[in-house]
Amino acid sequence: MFKKNIDHAQADIFGLYNTLPENMKKGVEKSEHYTFYKLIFCNIKEALFSKLYSNKKSRPNAPINAMVASLILMHRYNWTYEQLFEHIQFHILVKIALGLDCIDKIPFCSATLFNFQNRLAKHFIQTGENLLEQVFDQLTEKQLKTLKLKTSIQRTDSFAAASNIRNYSHLQLLVELVIRIYRILSDKDKKRFLKHFEPYINKTSGQYIYPLQASDIPHEIEKIGHLYHWIEKNLKPSYSEYDVFKTFERVYSEQFTVIQQKIKIKPPEQISSSSVQSPDDLDATYRNKEGKSLRGQSINIVETAHPDNQINLITDVSTNPLNKDDSKVLNERLDTIKEKTPELKELHFDGAYGNTDNDKKFEKHKITPVQTAVRGAKPAVDMNIEKVSETEYTVNCPLQSVQSKPTRKRHKAIFDLAICKNCSSRGKCQTIKRKNDRAFYFTYDYYLSNKRQKVIDSIPVERRKLRSNIEATVNEFVRKMPNRKLKVRGTFKASIFAFSCAMSINFGRIYRLIQGDPSYYGPIVFRFVNVVKDQIQCYKKYFCKMVKYLVFKQRSLNYRSQRKIFVFEYPSF
Repeated sequence: MFKKNIDHAQADIFGLYNTLPENMKKGVEKSEHYTFYKLIFCNIKEALFSKLYSNKKSRPNAPINAMVASLILMHRYNWTYEQLFEHIQFHILVKIALGLDCIDKIPFCSATLFNFQNRLAKHFIQTGENLLEQVFDQLTEKQLKTLKLKTSIQRTDSFAAASNIRNYSHLQLLVELVIRIYRILSDKDKKRFLKHFEPYINKTSGQYIYPLQASDIPHEIEKIGHLYHWIEKNLKPSYSEYDVFKTFERVYSEQFTVIQQKIKIKPPEQISSSSVQSPDDLDATYRNKEGKSLRGQSINIVETAHPDNQINLITDVSTNPLNKDDSKVLNERLDTIKEKTPELKELHFDGAYGNTDNDKKFEKHKITPVQTAVRGAKPAVDMNIEKVSETEYTVNCPLQSVQSKPTRKRHKAIFDLAICKNCSSRGKCQTIKRKNDRAFYFTYDYYLSNKRQKVIDSIPVERRKLRSNIEATVNEFVRKMPNRKLKVRGTFKASIFAFSCAMSINFGRIYRLIQGDPSYYGPIVFRFVNVVKDQIQCYKKYFCKMVKYLVFKQRSLNYRSQRKIFVFEYPSF
């Protein structure tokens, strides 16, 4: 049964915070953890997660805002799960960040946190809805609005998030699955089929391939291919429901083919980069980038980049297969990005994001694409195309400017051959030489592509290098990945990392802004007055009684101490 966590809104007179010495209270109020409690913890909408729990009266859930906030803290400080629970148990500031007012209170155990993540993953598989993404969107929307940040100019980039898996060679992967299939067999079947598995089960997959020469590998792959064919025919009826066997079947279909009742290994060009890279992470894909072999996922980020903003916040995060082109990722996310930030007018990106489909979406959403590099070779003669009407364009080359005319499927621009003869680049020009002139044919898609590539030269100089600063944001993610590898496996767990880090990075930027300019934050109020509107009535009677007896210290904007009677206030964010 779903139940909101509102215990943190009611302070205990003899609780953790109120029993601290006065100087420690001041330190708590200035701390990052206290600010985290007010900006993040108090603004997590637990109702988003109600669909994970039963509607019937039953045992209530563990506090969801505490679990989500814990995941953010864990990724912010790069803790392991063991370190997270150690801090929750013994660190006063962490307790305050999670709304705990008792020194001996633990909001959840490790099993509860793992089960919560499993519920999130199951819900994502069934519905395609990532609830952590909704938390990120909700928090970011409120932060952008409160700080009055301009979202009309944004930038995007992606980075590889390698999975925490072993890099198996082709043969080693095949051997590893044979060993794992043998482990799930019943004792009876292990004895019956020992002769089929015996060459492989007495060693690890690494030990098996280590002594082999390069010339031995084709023969070994052929031999293990026959074993795979035998396993598929003889063990499938009894073991098809096992996860390991499902992985085996996928590898079998990806790596082998049956031709005239004979098993054949597929040539490398027929094996997709989306094929299984490891039995421990079926979502990992393969990509060779800059001479490095990578296996895992790709994380794409978008952040504000307006020069007038004092800080810039991440507005969109997505986790994708590593072998998926950046241009396709942007094409799928562009509608969502525009929906979240309708003011978007200018998007900066590198050469990997530009393509025809994206140009059409940019045109549809009236977004100016600013591409900082061009993929592929540049043409020898620079053609500039400007739209005059729906059917007419002005085409400019270094020596001429002519009006185009529509043809049945394309547009045609005719250049004077006499002028073209004086051009030093006429031999490399993309125009077609005819008897009396030169013709240049182009489509609407070519016009959009040409327009995108020319935009960077038309915007002010100070905006031409806005994209480069997103590399610093990428570095904030990457430095939490030892050896550029995630600590987890699978697409969904990679998304937990991505969204938790994004919320943490945004919070860190806001906190540093607050430290430098407190006027952005307003007066500090005690945490038990940070109650959302639907909770005020629940505690109104309690507070009205307490206000008669208690006087609290509150700091004003100029940070001079003054005494004020308790009042109801909402958090600044």
